[in-house]
Amino acid sequence: MGDAFTTRLLDIRTGTSETVYDLTADIAAFLRDAASGRDGLLNVFTPHATAGLAVIETGSGSDQDLLSALRDLLPADDRWRHRHGSPGHGRDHVLPAFVPPHATLPVVGGRLELGIWQSVVLVDTNRDNPNRQVRVSFLG
Repeated sequence: MGDAFTTRLLDIRTGTSETVYDLTADIAAFLRDAASGRDGLLNVFTPHATAGLAVIETGSGSDQDLLSALRDLLPADDRWRHRHGSPGHGRDHVLPAFVPPHATLPVVGGRLELGIWQSVVLVDTNRDNPNRQVRVSFLG
C-alpha cells in the first residue's frame, strides 16, 4: 500500500422518514477518482450523533427488515431521557451504539471489495434532520 490519502464529503438527502440510503454507487465513483486502480483501505464516516453505517444486502427487503428491527429494539416512544425533537427522538441518539457511524473496508484494484450481495448504506432514523454528510477517505 502506498501513502496516498484522498477524502471527500458527500452530501446526502435522507428526507423526513426513516431510511436506509445506499451509498455504494457514490463510493464507487469516489474510488474511480481516488484509488486509480490501487489497493488500499476505504474509511466511511458520518459525523452525526443520530445516524450510522452498515454493510448489508439491499433491494430484497433487508433494508426494511433492518428498520423494522431497529423500531423493535429502539421504539420511538417516551422512554428516552433525551427528549428534544420529534417524539421518541432520544432513540435516534442511541442508534450509533448499534449501527456505528464508521466502517473501514478493503479496496482491491481500485474497487471496493464487497461480497456479491453487500452494499454500504447510511442508516438514518432521525426524521428531524433530512440532510446528512458522509466522509469517504481512501488510503492506498
